[in-house]
Amino acid sequence: MVAGFGSFLLSANHWLNALVWGPPFMLLLVGTGLYLTFRLRFFQFTHLRFAWRNSFGRLFRGRTAAVAGAITPLQAVASAMAGTVGVGNIAGVATAMTLGGPGAIFWMWMVALVGMATKFAEAALGVHYRRIDPNGEVAGGAFYYIEYGLGWKPLALVYAAFAGLASFGIGNMVQANTMAHAMEIGFGVPAMLTGAIALVLVGAVTLGGIKRIGATAERIVPSMAIAYLVAALAVLLLHAPAVPGALASIVRHAFEPAAAAGGFAGATVLAALRYGVARGIFSNEAGLGSASIAHAQARNTPGGQGLWGIWEVAIDTLVIGTMTALVILVTGVLESGATGAELASRAYATALPGVGGLIVLVSLVLFSYTTMLTWGFYGEQSFRYLFGRRAVLIYRLAFLAFIFIGAIGGLVTVWEFADTLNGLMAAPNLIALIALAGVVVREKTALLDDRHRGGDETDQT
Repeated sequence: MVAGFGSFLLSANHWLNALVWGPPFMLLLVGTGLYLTFRLRFFQFTHLRFAWRNSFGRLFRGRTAAVAGAITPLQAVASAMAGTVGVGNIAGVATAMTLGGPGAIFWMWMVALVGMATKFAEAALGVHYRRIDPNGEVAGGAFYYIEYGLGWKPLALVYAAFAGLASFGIGNMVQANTMAHAMEIGFGVPAMLTGAIALVLVGAVTLGGIKRIGATAERIVPSMAIAYLVAALAVLLLHAPAVPGALASIVRHAFEPAAAAGGFAGATVLAALRYGVARGIFSNEAGLGSASIAHAQARNTPGGQGLWGIWEVAIDTLVIGTMTALVILVTGVLESGATGAELASRAYATALPGVGGLIVLVSLVLFSYTTMLTWGFYGEQSFRYLFGRRAVLIYRLAFLAFIFIGAIGGLVTVWEFADTLNGLMAAPNLIALIALAGVVVREKTALLDDRHRGGDETDQT
């Protein structure tokens, strides 16, 4: 009976997944990014250097400003990137290529390019519509700009419900499952033990709230991202002659089927598009609205925090995700029959014998850990919005329990449920972004006007 019910749930999820990730939804997702790109007059491209100087580039100048908020802009973006720079950049990219072929990466790029405008809007709106209570506690995110920007409280409640449920998938079970799988393959550590340890380590930080999460993310995320990129660059340098061909195959197979070879089953153009878009969203989360919850906590102005959002997407997908894809392609392991984290690990191990697999293992563990920290906060804020403070403790306990469940669950099943929840979560947010595009444009204009007056909205680091 239990098995039959489980089979029913899988079938129902498969049907719902096909619905929410069908052509209409993908058009809405990409169309929203394109719409915002046009409304912002291609701001993420024409002012890319300005965005860098007033976000990550600010780290080298150390200036500060007194702006309301709970954490610094760096801690906010580090927390948001802790939720995005993770399994999606390794296992997600590898899975996209296994199911959609090299062409899936091209569509990940396209999603990221328009997603830079989307993430600017989400971060700016998160700060613009946040609320600060008498105790100085900050609350913000997509449900707040849906409620106070649109005045659509029912839609805000729907978003909060989807986000709260999604936190158990994209930010919990997927991460725990991939971590446990990597530990079992790399060191023979039982999944149950990995799940128990992860539960304790995540709980030790998340119980301290956003300030402890931000401080932890600020230390871990930049270091692990740089270390992973150094390893990827080493592999690409060793296989430099193969890099142009790898890039060409990404572009070519975005528009023509990838033939079966070795253990690779081949992929259609539609599969490349579908999995490229889905995994692109899973990687950088532009369009989900989740990062707005972290960005809303920043001591920054709306437009100023939006600049951090632009580079958050660029670094996550266009840099880290692309590096993973190129490493897989130049080492020729796509045809090996492996998938997910195992495929990425095999690529690094092939290029860097003895140390390559360890690099992927450590990266996966750290990426998964920090993602769970941030998504624990996202879910907590969602349940708090729905049910008030009394729900926070119950949510925290449930979130920790699902880390253990995810660690011992099946990889394919977990990924499928996470994909469905992502799609359901994005829909209300995309509606709000389209409706509030005028507010986003005004925040961009205010940012540039301040620049022309010689001011700087983004001084806080």
